[in-house]
Amino acid sequence: MPLPLRSAGALWLLGCGQMGGALLERWLGVGLPAAAVVAIDPAPRAAPARTTPRADLPARGPDPAVVVLAVKPQNLADVAPPLAARLAARRPLLVSMLAGVRLPTLSGLFPGWPLARIMPNLPARVGRGITAVLAPGLSPAERALLDWLLGTTGAVVELQDETRFDAVTAVSGSGPAFLCRFIEALAGAGEAAGLDAAISRALARETVLGTAALLTAEGLDPATLRQRVTSPGGTTEAGLDALDGDGALSALLRATVRAATERARQLAHDAAARSPQDTTRIHA
Repeated sequence: MPLPLRSAGALWLLGCGQMGGALLERWLGVGLPAAAVVAIDPAPRAAPARTTPRADLPARGPDPAVVVLAVKPQNLADVAPPLAARLAARRPLLVSMLAGVRLPTLSGLFPGWPLARIMPNLPARVGRGITAVLAPGLSPAERALLDWLLGTTGAVVELQDETRFDAVTAVSGSGPAFLCRFIEALAGAGEAAGLDAAISRALARETVLGTAALLTAEGLDPATLRQRVTSPGGTTEAGLDALDGDGALSALLRATVRAATERARQLAHDAAARSPQDTTRIHA
């Protein structure tokens, strides 16, 4: 797809934390000119080296075609009023990745703006992310712009029910942290079994990476590949019996995803509890 953003300041990114920085790194890597981006964050943590984030909204200059909201949900009250006022005439496409902040809340804060809600994850930095999106009512041009932004970062899934975002946030948004914790634990178990620490970390990391690649390349269901690896009476079966013989692993992951989902729902409740006219009282 042709690059849709070339003019100076065509994209404003509000928030250069880990996720916002990861998206920007990817977009720049696939050809988005640095001059086309205005990154706004008073304390950027993960801004690409070729960008110089600014602390405040530009007071003048060209208006953007798209604004990406990547701030923390609790900062929305500070960001929304000046942003809405600054771009009231243009009303660009607003793409929000704020966990728990739903489209009706955004619509109240940015009346008349075209809106898209997304939930990306950190592998977007290397083009291997997956992003859930809900974007009703966009024009063809706005949808083409959104498709480019998301398609460059990995896979995309469309949601029809906004309440599903809470579970998406828990599974894929938080999922990289859960997987990293698993890799840590697997590597630690290898060390406990006598492996050198560096070797054990490499074995754990590359096993997870290679297994995911194999599942993708061959279009396999995880259960199918698990069964291929597991020989009756073998070492893998013995390990699986310890891992999940009593359903402990499934129960643990259900509890993990449930906790993250409930937190996302609480964010949504807190954000929607206040009227758009009283955004200073939004909390997360």
